[in-house]
Amino acid sequence: MLELSRRTAFGAEHDQFREAVRKLFDRELYPNLDRWEAEGIVDRAFWLRCGEAGLLCPQVPEEYGGLGLDYGFIAVVNEELNYAGSSAGLNLHTDIACDYILDYGDEALKRAWLPKMVTGEAIAAIAMTEPGAGSDLKGIRTSARRDGDHYVVNGQKTYITNGQNADFVIVVAKTDPDAGAKGISLIIVEADRPGFTKGRNLDKIGQHSADTSELFFADVRVPVGNCIGEEGKGFVYLMQQLPQERLTVAIAAQANAQRAYDETVRFVKERQAFGKSVFDFQNTRFVLADIKTKLQLGWAHVDWCLTRHIAGELDQYEASAAKLWHTETQWQIIDACLQLHGGAGYMNEYPIARLFRDARVTRIYGGTSEIMKELISRSI
Repeated sequence: MLELSRRTAFGAEHDQFREAVRKLFDRELYPNLDRWEAEGIVDRAFWLRCGEAGLLCPQVPEEYGGLGLDYGFIAVVNEELNYAGSSAGLNLHTDIACDYILDYGDEALKRAWLPKMVTGEAIAAIAMTEPGAGSDLKGIRTSARRDGDHYVVNGQKTYITNGQNADFVIVVAKTDPDAGAKGISLIIVEADRPGFTKGRNLDKIGQHSADTSELFFADVRVPVGNCIGEEGKGFVYLMQQLPQERLTVAIAAQANAQRAYDETVRFVKERQAFGKSVFDFQNTRFVLADIKTKLQLGWAHVDWCLTRHIAGELDQYEASAAKLWHTETQWQIIDACLQLHGGAGYMNEYPIARLFRDARVTRIYGGTSEIMKELISRSI
């Protein structure tokens, strides 16, 4: 269980909300983790339970069915979900996809989708990455050609979180292929549109219970009203939202690293070697002391970032630095924790194995560590 006594970013209301999150996860998440990992997808019933408990999109105003809460409540769900070792796509749905509609969508789009996102009746995905374009969004080839009062969408996306469960997808597409970044728009494509096909649920190294998919668009016709915000402003919207996405990844990495440490402390105190516990060896204690120091610094930094973001002050360079440091540190911590498990750490029956597998991608998605360094260097 995450230690909260020294946290500075949360108040009493956040703590009460966290207790509700923990009770729901104890009842609905933990008993099903292994099954979801084996099946490669999280039950839709779990999404509905989360919606009933107010865990999905709590930032949505009451007029659209939400609770009108600040980002701190989103962070609470993020921390608890990732401390649990779950790769369910709640963060993508709540922290990332929702705010594109909330911040830039017109009234019709807000009323069509936000209430259902809050209840879990409509699961969202956002499709940026393509087989030939990852961090460089200007290189996307998916197009949305205007044809009267419709767009005709053609292209392919890959590595899309919630790809199998999604009821609608926010597609990053070029509405003007000759305008570069100024020709990119965000188009909602409903899952039941003719010509839209969900490909296979991708076989990944880790995060097995996250349904990650290829998506195909073949002359998919959608109304022009499905464009989020202004046509051609998609790249601007993406850049404005990326700091929150990267903070979300940083928080998840920190919670994951804390879980790895807690599991390892428990293991080494129980495991015997040469007539004493593994914890009694100086090397073990020194490794854990180093990890505990990194975790202390990490939580202080998370709270600093949270406070700045809730106040609207966290900039893209600070968010990129948070994403870089927390994901790289997560990897160092979990690797060291697995080593302290010895051969047991290589066995899937131990939580550390799943944490290790799941951690690797965090240095890639949301912008690779190398891209984060490139962005941070621009502020120097």
